[in-house]
Amino acid sequence: MHRPLAWPGSSHQGVIGNEEAVEGRPKDCQYRPPGVLRCLETAGVQCNSCGVETSDRKDRPTEKIAEAQKGERAVTKVDAANKQALQKLFDAEPFLVGMGIAKDTIPGMKDKMLLHAGPHITYDRMSGPLIGAVIGATLYEGWADSVEEAREVLASGEIVFEPCHEHASVGPMAGVISPGMPVFVVENRKFGNRSYATMNEGLGRVLRMGAFDDSVITHLRWMENTLFPILKEAIEKRSNAEDPIDLKNIIAQALHMGDELHNRNKAGTSLLFRSLAPDLAETCQDSEKLSRVLRFIDSNDHFFLNLGMASAKASLDPLNGIEGSSIVYIMARNGTDFGIKVSGLGDTWFKCAAAQPDVLLFPGFTRDDVNPDIGDSAIMETYGIGGFALAAAPAIVQFVGGTPADAVRYTREMYEICAAENKSFTIPQLNFRGTPTGIDLLSVVETGITPILDTGAAHKVPGKGQVGAGIVRMPSEAFVSAAEVFAEKYA
Repeated sequence: MHRPLAWPGSSHQGVIGNEEAVEGRPKDCQYRPPGVLRCLETAGVQCNSCGVETSDRKDRPTEKIAEAQKGERAVTKVDAANKQALQKLFDAEPFLVGMGIAKDTIPGMKDKMLLHAGPHITYDRMSGPLIGAVIGATLYEGWADSVEEAREVLASGEIVFEPCHEHASVGPMAGVISPGMPVFVVENRKFGNRSYATMNEGLGRVLRMGAFDDSVITHLRWMENTLFPILKEAIEKRSNAEDPIDLKNIIAQALHMGDELHNRNKAGTSLLFRSLAPDLAETCQDSEKLSRVLRFIDSNDHFFLNLGMASAKASLDPLNGIEGSSIVYIMARNGTDFGIKVSGLGDTWFKCAAAQPDVLLFPGFTRDDVNPDIGDSAIMETYGIGGFALAAAPAIVQFVGGTPADAVRYTREMYEICAAENKSFTIPQLNFRGTPTGIDLLSVVETGITPILDTGAAHKVPGKGQVGAGIVRMPSEAFVSAAEVFAEKYA
């Protein structure tokens, strides 16, 4: 078991300085990469996490002691790198600064390109909901006039598929972004980087769940032609004001109001539009259009999700490439594969098969209908909220299943694999303890505990849409693969 990056009395931001924050953690634990563990074992050090009984320290050969000392130096390097990574995360300042059309706004976005959730994937390996979403996007863009023609275009190689994450973007569920779609622009004002996300469509038969019928396309066009320009003008007015929209502050408040910010965004959505309402009233002169916009947002408690994801993305991207850091800064799923990226391993994806979620089903569906886990929304747990903050949202169990006690248990368990606690995001139900933050790759491998998410669930057949929501554990294989490379590089 690894200790937090700071102990009681430390000035390290993001870690609560009290005994409760480190309850049950031995004082002498340090980060122990797999390579270091093996080195310590052969040197005669007790390694309980590996279940290995070794010889007494005094019997170790000199060369074994040298190996152990080398391992301890590696541990120190990882610890320092993780402190640096987490300080960047805690210092992040994500603000909503504007909106634009994807092809004119997202870096590297081109015509005949579709961005998608998760790691790289080819059309022939796509899951049902992702196929449904790219069909819908092809129809939306006018690249095809029918579903059959869309399938032909998509299979022809004419369309380029790339992960949202490779373009500073994120998308829930299928996560498809096409060139003509409107996107939010979020800026991390501390480091200057930006992130992008589409507007949330609502629940049910929507594009991100793999639906693509006429009602889906009609709704997307209304969002582009009516919702987008009205929001854009209000957001731009606000971003130039003295009090721009501070998304980190909204997230912090929402956690105190019963949201965990992944599958419950009721408070986040309300806070956002409570803040934006005067700007909307001042910039939109068409009361009928504004009324419809506000009614849509009122009907969609998930509207803030996409902005929360963009906030997380903008906050986590500066962690890329910190030499020696074992903090996971991306987790994502495309319905076929699950992938992670680790701070000290840069842009490399480590992938395995996506997990099967445990779902509370909508009426009329069965477990056989559920597609494997999908979406970039795992960025919320990577950020230390969502499933990691389930204790803050007891009412969410009505949507994802389980009990309020389960929600608290899941959050407490996640402290075991995180390197710190975020004092900006606190949980009233845990005496305002900071959310478990900074997934430590090495702790995941050493404890055998993998991150837990709450998630929406899509039908495995293209076009069917959402079938429910539930809980899912991230598969361990991607973490093990990354840990092996990390140990080879740093230990």
